Amino acid sequence: MKRNGFFLILSLVMGAAVPLLGALDPVAVPKEGEPEGRIVVLNVNPVDQAFRYDIFQKSEGEKDWNFIISYTHLDEEMLFDINNGVPTRFKVTALDKDLNVLEEAVTEPVVTEAMWFNTKRIVRFIAMILFSGIILYYIRKARQMKEIYLRPIAGLKAFEEAVGRATEMGKSVLYVPGIMDLDQVETISGVIILGHVAKMTARYEANLNVPVSRSLVMEAAREIVNESYLSEGRPDLFNPDMVHYYTDDQFAFAAAVDGIMLREKPAAVFLQGKFYAESLILAETGNSIGAIQIAGTGSPSQIPFFVTACDYTLIGEEFFAASAYLGKDPKLLGSIKGQDIIKGAIMITILLGVIFESLGFTFFKDIFNL
Repeated sequence: MKRNGFFLILSLVMGAAVPLLGALDPVAVPKEGEPEGRIVVLNVNPVDQAFRYDIFQKSEGEKDWNFIISYTHLDEEMLFDINNGVPTRFKVTALDKDLNVLEEAVTEPVVTEAMWFNTKRIVRFIAMILFSGIILYYIRKARQMKEIYLRPIAGLKAFEEAVGRATEMGKSVLYVPGIMDLDQVETISGVIILGHVAKMTARYEANLNVPVSRSLVMEAAREIVNESYLSEGRPDLFNPDMVHYYTDDQFAFAAAVDGIMLREKPAAVFLQGKFYAESLILAETGNSIGAIQIAGTGSPSQIPFFVTACDYTLIGEEFFAASAYLGKDPKLLGSIKGQDIIKGAIMITILLGVIFESLGFTFFKDIFNL
């Protein structure tokens, strides 16, 4: 009797020490270190003879369970996306090969929350503060009338030379602000540059001709040219017909501008804006009449044509920075100078990263993985 009692106690102790294989015991917890929250890790104990595990989800306020996914093995991490701040339960159903339910269990409600500070982006945060500080420093420096050195750009220096040449020859200045509407940043930049050219034509009393292919561009260009002539004290020289509309059609507009070039033979041609296939047509025609041509665009596919056929070409960022160079606005000059410093710092950082990685040192790369 004592021996039977001893074995009974031993079996109870062993049963308590070894977990039962049949308990699913699912537990859903928020994933640690997830700055945006929303990610839940589901842990499930395997069930003996289970062929498949079906996962269901139900958020607070929902009546029915929503099927998510099925697993045949539980050796991979199970991650699920839920809404932050909404208690959500998960139900796990273990099925055998005949799809009979072996066991079913439901987790406690789990709630995820986003972190106030995303530690994974701390390097980006520091970089943003540093870059903003550099730009603000140079803007302040420019406002204090301290000298800001910017790399000289030949095409921008040639603007006044081109307008002066047209004045000496008694010929007009032709300005084409691209063929696209004001929803394109290149068109906006071209219209802004037009304002600086119009100031020069007003100052030298040269004739200005601005054909456009969009009605909105026409209105904006007229307003800018009018303001330019007013600022130079020559409103009497302004004529609304300086800016005139032809057509929205690409090649019909190119033909119209070519006609102007061949009839009037302007001494200076400015092609500043968004261009496509008509770029070479316009540039070649301007070259054939002997005009000094200054082109500018942000379209990489058109830059080769302008470089080939024009005297000066503003390439990419030179084109977008032209208004700062010409207008001498302290805010714009300071921004450009700050951006140049930042670009130099980024280039040095990339170079150091390549060197360290090539030598087998990973600490530099790990810094940017924070």
